[in-house]
Amino acid sequence: MLPLTDRPGWQAAGEISLLTRPAWERTLDHLARSDEETCHLELSAVTFVDVAGVSALAMTAQGLSQGRRIMLEEPPATLRRVLDMFWPDLLSVEVMGR
Repeated sequence: MLPLTDRPGWQAAGEISLLTRPAWERTLDHLARSDEETCHLELSAVTFVDVAGVSALAMTAQGLSQGRRIMLEEPPATLRRVLDMFWPDLLSVEVMGR
């Protein structure tokens, strides 16, 4: 996970699974503690996100204060499908692309 240089947020690459989940959850924690209204997660280089990784994202989003949101940029299609299936009313996550 690398911080974005042109907007508040982080860039991820590869898989988000059991081996990489600690780094994913640390990044989500940094995002949650940020005071930015919108935080970006640039995910175009992510090839896979397991259900636990999507769940961690959803739980982080549910804990954001009103008016804050997470902007997912180019997430894998499976991430979007899992969010739509299990958290269809999660208004604090917005998806761009793919």
